[in-house]
Amino acid sequence: MVPTFRAITVLTVGAALVTPSPAAAQTPVPELRVDSIFADVDGPTTPGCALSVMRGGAPVYERGYGMANLEYGIPITPQSVFHVASVSKQFTAMAVELLVNEGRVSWDDDIRAYVPEVPDFGTPITLRHLVHHVSGIRDQWSLLSMAGWRWEADVVTQRDVLDIISRQTALNFEPGERYLYSNTGFTLLAVVVERVTGTSLREFARERLFAPLGMDATHFHDDHEMIVKNRAWAYAPDPEGLFGLKNSIPDFDVVGATSLFTTVHDLAAWDRNFITGRVGGPEALERMRGRFVLNGGDTVAYGHGLTLGTYRGLRTVGHSGSDAGYRANFLRFPDQDLTVAVLCNFPSADPGGRALRVAEAYVDGVMEPRAVTTPPEPVAVPRSELEEVVGWYHGELPAQVLEIRMEGDSLLFGTGRGQSLRPLGDRAFALGSSVVTYHAAASTDAARLEIPGVGRAVRMPSWDPSEEDLREYAGTWASEELGTEYRLAVEDGDLVVHHRKLEPRRLRPVGGPGVFLLGSSEARFQMNASGIPSSFTLSSGRVWNVRFRRVAQGT
Repeated sequence: MVPTFRAITVLTVGAALVTPSPAAAQTPVPELRVDSIFADVDGPTTPGCALSVMRGGAPVYERGYGMANLEYGIPITPQSVFHVASVSKQFTAMAVELLVNEGRVSWDDDIRAYVPEVPDFGTPITLRHLVHHVSGIRDQWSLLSMAGWRWEADVVTQRDVLDIISRQTALNFEPGERYLYSNTGFTLLAVVVERVTGTSLREFARERLFAPLGMDATHFHDDHEMIVKNRAWAYAPDPEGLFGLKNSIPDFDVVGATSLFTTVHDLAAWDRNFITGRVGGPEALERMRGRFVLNGGDTVAYGHGLTLGTYRGLRTVGHSGSDAGYRANFLRFPDQDLTVAVLCNFPSADPGGRALRVAEAYVDGVMEPRAVTTPPEPVAVPRSELEEVVGWYHGELPAQVLEIRMEGDSLLFGTGRGQSLRPLGDRAFALGSSVVTYHAAASTDAARLEIPGVGRAVRMPSWDPSEEDLREYAGTWASEELGTEYRLAVEDGDLVVHHRKLEPRRLRPVGGPGVFLLGSSEARFQMNASGIPSSFTLSSGRVWNVRFRRVAQGT
């Protein structure tokens, strides 16, 4: 008899499933509550997740939900191998910790001592800056995207990352000035390990981390063509595909910031090391939990590849990950001796949210009550008071371009679909559970918003350029920092960006003259003495002020 999908899934669990006694059945055991958290993906036609719940560094409940491979009907099990994206960073950090233990490197060393390809920006960038995301070095993925690299279409190697880093002429900010997540730092740390040891991060980690801990199914994946036994395939939405999905697999050969392949079962051995210190010892573990104090005195909530936080009053240590269709979360509650790993193979999986709900099934009784927020009640205000707020605003950081617009009788905040802004009176507006305040000024362009999590955002000058105005920006623009060119042309009344590898994209005028949005990135043009655009900077969330210069006029 061929077992059903449910039977296959249960067989992978083994002794983890216990039939409750009649008395115990009155109160559902945590495992039954946990299974309900994954019920929406526990079927034969959906991707899903693998789960491990750990205590004392040993799994107390492991399950697979959904399918590891839809083409061949292979279910996910605790032994399914997932690409875990940025969960990789803590392992890269530990590899460096081992070299620090041996006196071969120091966290206070200048990165250029090991990777001279990093430009001299006039101030030292230490390994400590890199591991805490406070270096100011621009993020590699954002740079490559601006340069025209296509995800899941162009193979990116470690050499490609070093090449684009070597082209940079500026940092986002002075090292230690602020926290801004940058994958580049951990790629550089991987290169440090490779150059100091004379071997690949994959081999070093296998010999010094994974083999001693018995993590036999774990490796740094530095060859995207390599066959991996028990690999879970990843998927993304596609309305025209089978099951409404398509394949979504990373094809880069970059390690350090990402590319760890592992299982939830192996992650129990890694969790155990946080208790035993078998690899690295107590000194390395203590350093990994250390926080960085910024130049201005603030402390960042990020250690050495670990996010340090709290949830409902309990201390947490862990990391999430996201690449292509893979999503991952590794979350420890060290004071409760509880760890949850959730690895998934589709973008909307929300492993972080599921991991928190799993944790609640085990330690809800010692957590603080959930904060209950009652959204403030909106009030009726004159339409003129709503229209007064409409416009484009700019926050204090590059690429913080915000829009407020009217749609019918309602205000919407943000580009795209936007969020509802509900009037509270006195020029205050509810944005979810937060309150945004509008401050008028004698000059409309000097008006500002105060936005929780963003700070001050000043209204940008209104600008509605004609087609003739837009022609001033047409032409060919080159960036030495990206090693690429953009061609700007006016087409059907829009200014359109052409790139040899990318689909045409519209430059949307937002504040001017000379400020545009390219997707979610900000293009800000500079004029020469004759008032003609001669250069522009391009900024996104993790890359600020990449320069382009005009090399040819256009139409």
